[in-house]
Amino acid sequence: MFKGFKEFLMRGNVIDLAVAVVVGSAFTALVTSFTTSIIKPVIAATGGGNVTGLSIQLREGNEASIIDFAAVINAVITFLITAAVVYFLFVLPMKTFNERRKKAETTVVDPTDVELLQEIRDLLRREQGLPAVTGLASESEKAEVTTDGQKK
Repeated sequence: MFKGFKEFLMRGNVIDLAVAVVVGSAFTALVTSFTTSIIKPVIAATGGGNVTGLSIQLREGNEASIIDFAAVINAVITFLITAAVVYFLFVLPMKTFNERRKKAETTVVDPTDVELLQEIRDLLRREQGLPAVTGLASESEKAEVTTDGQKK
């Protein structure tokens, strides 16, 4: 159980994961700052001059009873910006890279069993000093060759 965990730690995935978390946190802070400082005031301005943006106070005098729609819209915009940047900067390029790598790997075709057997046959014939047979021998060619490889 611990052996697998140790191998995971030693592969370097933990470092990659730590870097991703730090970069993700910094990026989220940047997007949150942008939406809080720029987007949220624009949303709040649509509420009119006598209200505090897009919010409703359920009970007068109780600050805890405010429903702030601007904060919800702000969170949705933050999520969409973060998701779009992660997709277009990380997921899509990695997907393209993997597809190209997979395509390059599939171009190498292993020989079939028949081709391997033909190569072995040709090597054995060359070792015996006989000419290699090109392609598959026809029935008439097979009939002309005796068991010792000599033609009749």
